[in-house]
Amino acid sequence: MTKIMVTGTAGFIGFHLTRRLLEQSISVVGVDNLNSYYDVQLKKDRLSQLEGNAGYQFYQHDITQEIVMRELFNEQQCDMVIHLAAQAGVRYSLQNPQAYIDANLAGFINILEGCRATQVSHLVYASSSSVYGANTQIPFSTQDTVDHPVSLYAATKRANELMAHSYSHLFELPTTGLRFFTVYGPWGRPDMAFSLFTQAILTDQPIQLFNQGRMQRDYTYIDDVVEAISRVLERPPAGNPNWSGESSNPASSAAPFRIYNVGSQQPVTLEQTVAALETYLGKSAIRELVAMQPGDVSETFADVSGLQQDFDFLPQTSFLTGVERFVQWYRDYHGVH
Repeated sequence: MTKIMVTGTAGFIGFHLTRRLLEQSISVVGVDNLNSYYDVQLKKDRLSQLEGNAGYQFYQHDITQEIVMRELFNEQQCDMVIHLAAQAGVRYSLQNPQAYIDANLAGFINILEGCRATQVSHLVYASSSSVYGANTQIPFSTQDTVDHPVSLYAATKRANELMAHSYSHLFELPTTGLRFFTVYGPWGRPDMAFSLFTQAILTDQPIQLFNQGRMQRDYTYIDDVVEAISRVLERPPAGNPNWSGESSNPASSAAPFRIYNVGSQQPVTLEQTVAALETYLGKSAIRELVAMQPGDVSETFADVSGLQQDFDFLPQTSFLTGVERFVQWYRDYHGVH
């Protein structure tokens, strides 16, 4: 039976993915430190949906603990690893940069080392649309260079891609990096726009719309993200025989290394986001138009042609369908009717 390690198993994406793998009768070794960056109870409530499944083992470990992680890799001997644990958030990186160095850099090297030492057949890891930084060419393509991050969070995610490539090159470790574009849906993070806006509307608090509400995000529904990960997982990358250092393709390599965008290809403005929430909540928002925040980008828009070509995958969930499902979950979870 296939055994897969999922780091960040109590996180938003990690929870949904773990549930999907368990439904497919795949054994999952879930790792999460249950940190307090956001509501720990939400993480515990996600876990309660997973625990009790015969194929699931949970370890409350911190990926920054080198010896603990080495022992876990050696003990479990997993076939594949899906690495989703990270210190998330662009704005928080302005207040607490060290957390990003610890979790996203030191933590990631522990994952790479564990994969190398136990000869894992495929490492799939979370990158981010934030790596596009100061890029202005739209849509964002994995063929573009991404050398101008505008937040430390983005810089650590780009560093992960470079670290993964070095291990793919040196040790023939197949690695696939997925640049997620603003994931949303049921069980979503409370520090993200959907939860913050919904809570504000329901409690008659003003919503701050950055860049005067003109910011655009390529929102990606959680089910589509899980489907993308599942498809990518089953086919580890091989070296690209046509790759050349003279005219290099940043998304592939002569080593077994690939990078893909995971997005909906349909950017939505903050104003459209609020309007959709108003529709499904049946209540009007109080808007407060404010300037851009440091570290933010005004627009994200994914070119997902790589996923389409290699895995015949395109997201299936419309934005309004996703919003409706999120609002229904929010009402149920928080008992707001």
